[in-house]
Amino acid sequence: MTGKIIIIDCTTRFKSVINLLLLVVMLDMTRPLDLTMTISDTLPTFPDSPSPQFIKWSDLKRDGYNLELLFASTHSGTHIDAPYHFDQNGIKVNQIKLRDLIGSATLVRLEDGRAENPNYLITKHDICAFEKSSKGHRILSGMAVIFHTGWQKSHIADKDFFLSNPGLDRSAARYLASRGVRMVGTDSPSIDAGCDSSFAAHRILAKAGIPIVENLANLEKIRAVEFDLVVLPLKLKGASGSPVRAMALSR
Repeated sequence: MTGKIIIIDCTTRFKSVINLLLLVVMLDMTRPLDLTMTISDTLPTFPDSPSPQFIKWSDLKRDGYNLELLFASTHSGTHIDAPYHFDQNGIKVNQIKLRDLIGSATLVRLEDGRAENPNYLITKHDICAFEKSSKGHRILSGMAVIFHTGWQKSHIADKDFFLSNPGLDRSAARYLASRGVRMVGTDSPSIDAGCDSSFAAHRILAKAGIPIVENLANLEKIRAVEFDLVVLPLKLKGASGSPVRAMALSR
């Protein structure tokens, strides 16, 4: 009788299972922090933009199930701006690569009160000062850079929430683009200051192919400078943006 050795390659078969188990363990260990505003009919919206509306379509008693239609801007609440939002040749939201929506992020804190000033412009100098003071935390290519201004938490109920918010000036936007970051985000309703009707930061980042996430919530609860960020937009074909479910995973 001739002995046979049978080799079974389990790598491919179990790779997806192993990855799923690792993800479950990682999520349990890191306790995800929700960075998303709740979409409702009372959600603050940009001037001239519609408030979200939930329209009852089916009823459990009448139809056997509940179902609603949602009428809302693609830039409602916590949302992502695809480069197409300000660049006719930029990629649309369904074309943003998944690898650019998940990964390492740096939190730039502006907690000394300066960003509380109406229309505060975040400059390249501010960013470089953060890098110098944050014990070697440099902004590197492929990172997401998130700005915690405190504006949302302290001004969301104010009438000037969308009109006087802090944002990046041209030097800051150009610096981030030159560093090759994959995404820029903020707790402010716009990456541009409320006074900038030219949307300079939007245009610079869009031209560089960098998506923007606005209206992030709960940034004050992130303790570390570096964390893992997950931003999940709807895959809307041809759209300039989408509401997202965003979360922070601590390390």
